[in-house]
Amino acid sequence: MTEFVKAVLFDLDGTLIDTAADFVRIIGKMSLENDLQAPPEAEIREQVSAGASAMVKLMLRYNDQLEVSEDALLTFRQQFLDDYEADICVDSCVFAELEEVLTTLEKQSVPWGIVTNKPRYLAELLLQKMALDERCAVLICPDDVSRSKPDPEPMYMALEKLSIPRGAAGCVLYVGDHIRDIEAGKAAGMPTILAAYGYIPPEDQKSLKTWGADYIVDTPKQLNELLLSSGRFEYI
Repeated sequence: MTEFVKAVLFDLDGTLIDTAADFVRIIGKMSLENDLQAPPEAEIREQVSAGASAMVKLMLRYNDQLEVSEDALLTFRQQFLDDYEADICVDSCVFAELEEVLTTLEKQSVPWGIVTNKPRYLAELLLQKMALDERCAVLICPDDVSRSKPDPEPMYMALEKLSIPRGAAGCVLYVGDHIRDIEAGKAAGMPTILAAYGYIPPEDQKSLKTWGADYIVDTPKQLNELLLSSGRFEYI
């Protein structure tokens, strides 16, 4: 693989790390504190990639609170972020089979990194708690750029941090579970892998092939097999 691939970049939530259980826990805590009924776990998972506001809105919508003021929504969102920061890594873990991928990449001196829409202070804290911060070769967050994904700017910044010229972007793989991940990777000239096992709402499941990813994997095991199999990236 090292003959063809110079680096592998991942989205964070729902692609490299399964963080949903902690978000489910936080929404459950908030629901209890605000005398609300918590939405089903599956529905919370589907909103993880859409961010804190989407999960808070789901909680309110599930309780028929559709006329909440913008100030109240911001207050709920801040409560969510504060609770998450205070207890960010109780149940989060690297997706099964992907720890082997990271270890193999490191052994072969192929750097791996993360390009995420998660705020830097939360992304850094999560990686520290999981002892991944020293292993991750590059971390790009919305705070670092003027335009986040689906714009290719974060991808170009990752290349720059890795000292890989843009002309060699075709030798850098990007793995993500959202259409914006695929669009950003393609716009930067990177081969893309869609992690269909991620946090994808049911209404989007039928259109995955239209996103234009070079590969679609349905499980972390398939991603493991794809990344660690020899000769699979010769087209690069």
